[in-house]
Amino acid sequence: MIWMARVLAGPVLWAVLFSAVYALHGAGCHLGWTDRPLGFTDLHHGAMWAAWIGGLLLHAALVVWMPTGQGRARWIIVAGTWIGLVSSAFTLFPVIVTSTCF
Repeated sequence: MIWMARVLAGPVLWAVLFSAVYALHGAGCHLGWTDRPLGFTDLHHGAMWAAWIGGLLLHAALVVWMPTGQGRARWIIVAGTWIGLVSSAFTLFPVIVTSTCF
């Protein structure tokens, strides 16, 4: 059972991060965060960037510390962690960069 949790850790973290970024997008649009400056950007984009970067750091930690075992069992865990990392980077970057509220 622990092995399956290790295999699914990367994709589950992707799902959580995906939900969090889209939730921040919806909340930021609804609450008017685009009108609140935050450094070089606004609160809306800053919150999404912070969640995304934090999630990528967690993914990187999984890639480094999660794999255990030997042979095929280890390879599948490594693949799962990399799948989660690449999926989070690839699917959420366009949302954060091109995010607009209508």
